This record gives sequence, structure tokens and C-alpha cells, in this order.
Amino acid sequence: MKSTRNIQEIKIEKITKSVNAKLDNLFTKKKLKSLYDPCAYILKDGGKRLRPLLVLFSAESVNYNINNAYNAALAVELLHNFTLAHDDIMDNADKRRGVSTVHVKYDTNTAILAGDNLISYSYHLLLKDCSDKNCRAILDSFTTGIIEVCEGQSLDKEFEVRKDVTIDEYSEMIFKKTAAMIEMSCKVGGQLNNASPNYIKALSNYGKNLGLAFQLQDDLLDIIGDEKSFGKNIGGDVREGKRTFLLLRAYQLANKNEKILLNKVFNRKIDTAEGIEKVRNLFEKLGVINEAKNKINNYTLIAQKHLNKLPNKKGVETLFWLSEYLINRKK
Repeated sequence: MKSTRNIQEIKIEKITKSVNAKLDNLFTKKKLKSLYDPCAYILKDGGKRLRPLLVLFSAESVNYNINNAYNAALAVELLHNFTLAHDDIMDNADKRRGVSTVHVKYDTNTAILAGDNLISYSYHLLLKDCSDKNCRAILDSFTTGIIEVCEGQSLDKEFEVRKDVTIDEYSEMIFKKTAAMIEMSCKVGGQLNNASPNYIKALSNYGKNLGLAFQLQDDLLDIIGDEKSFGKNIGGDVREGKRTFLLLRAYQLANKNEKILLNKVFNRKIDTAEGIEKVRNLFEKLGVINEAKNKINNYTLIAQKHLNKLPNKKGVETLFWLSEYLINRKK
């Protein structure tokens, strides 16, 4: 399958602008500024808007008018930003997308409440696009996505104090924390049109594998990316001792002397640019950066194969282009 890159870029840029405009207007008329200004701040300059785009183009891929799917698309973006606001508090992150996180700009209590409001408002929006025929299925998918991401975050925090985390456990964690919500976005897009079980399964498999590739790419960019482009401090996972594929696989391959450095990562003893550079050089030496790149490519190819089962050519081409973009991104 070939994707007409210029056409897709223009299409995605247009739809992204539309999503951003709707998000910008979401809370403008709300009078309770102490609640809604922080909510608007969380949503401002929101990056790729991947999840709402997946809702819209998944809907298009099963012959649904995307103009009737915007509330559902906004709902998943609010849900995603709820998770980010709370994750940033738990991770003590001071930057998100190149600006101060909401708990830094305001305070922790405000950030928690704003996140809670976003998840509540997401249901408010989602219900606007549901019908009697599909409401139960959509709400089940949406709620399951929330449960999965909470379980994934819980595993992520649990792993921070364990040195015996396996790569299989890591894979389960990133599925729950990241891939499950991307899978849900695709699934909801199909469910809006009451698509057949085969189409829903194809969209789910596309989203799941795309989500796994996306998280691995995120882990990779955290250590090899450009800080200005990435929008976050490079090496944050190393500083926080995050159990990533890179760290776990490197530990499997490292000799006794190399494990001394990796043990410092596990114990959160690396907090300088020089230390992060040493870890990155070791990852390169052990070949785990190339392994990660290969896994990202493999997951993406699997995701793309499932698109061949969907009926709408335009929607499929856009989903294909998105998958190509994500594995080549710098942020």
C-alpha cells in the first residue's frame, strides 16, 4: 500500500486544526475560572492529537461521516490529557510539551481536580455521539480503556521499585498504559457506525500494534531524541529509573562491569547529562537501540496489515500514513 504523503499531510493538518479549535472553545464560556482555566491549560498546545485523529479516521475507514464523530474524538483527547496531568504529578515532571506541567503552573490540588473534571467531561461529550444502537458498546470500550490505563500506570509505578521486571511484564505494562487507549480510540471510531465485528477487530488490532510501536518509540526518543523537538527533558526515564525495554534488554546483555552502570539507573543514581550520555552509549554498544527500532518497525508492519481488511480507501490511506509518520517522528 502506498500513501500519498502530501495529500495526507494536508488532510491531517486540516482535521487537527478543527480538533484544536473545538478544544480551544470547549471551556471558554465556563464561569468557574479556578477549575476551567487549568483544564484549558492542560489542553493547550496539545501536540499530535493522535487519539482524536484515530477516532475520526477509524470512523471514516468504515464509511462513517467524520463530522458526526467529533464529540467522541474530543472525549478521548480529554481522557488522554487527564492521564497526563495525573502522570506528571506522580512522576514529578516539571515539563510537558515544552511548557510547565499543570501542577507546576498552578498547584497539585488544582491539577488533580482539573484532571478529574476532564475525565467527567469526556463522558459528557462521548454521550453526544452515541445512539441507542451503539451506546453500550462505546461506553464499555471507553471505560475499559480507562481501567487499562490506570492498571498500566500502577504497574509502571510498581516496577520502579523492582529490579526483576521481565520484558514480558514491560510489554504488558506498555499495552495497558499506552496501547490500550490507542486501541480504544480506533475501536470507538468503528463502533460509531455499528461496524461489523470483523471491522472492529481489524481496527482494534491496528490500534493495539500501533500503540506498542508508539510507546517503544517514545522510550527510544527519551534517550536519543533532541530535547527541543521532543518537548521533554531527554533522559527522564533514566533519571526516574523507568523499566523500559532498553534498560531491561541491556541488563540481559551486559557484563558484570556494565551492570554497575545499569544498577545505578535502577537505583535512580543517574541525574546528570554526563551520566545519561554514558547510559546511551552503553545502549548503543549493546545493540538495544537497534533492537528497539526493529521492534517498532515490526509492530508497525503488523498494524498496517490489518488495515487491508477495512472498506473505505480514504480512511485506510490516512491511517496508514499516520502509522508511517509515528515511526519516523522526532517528538
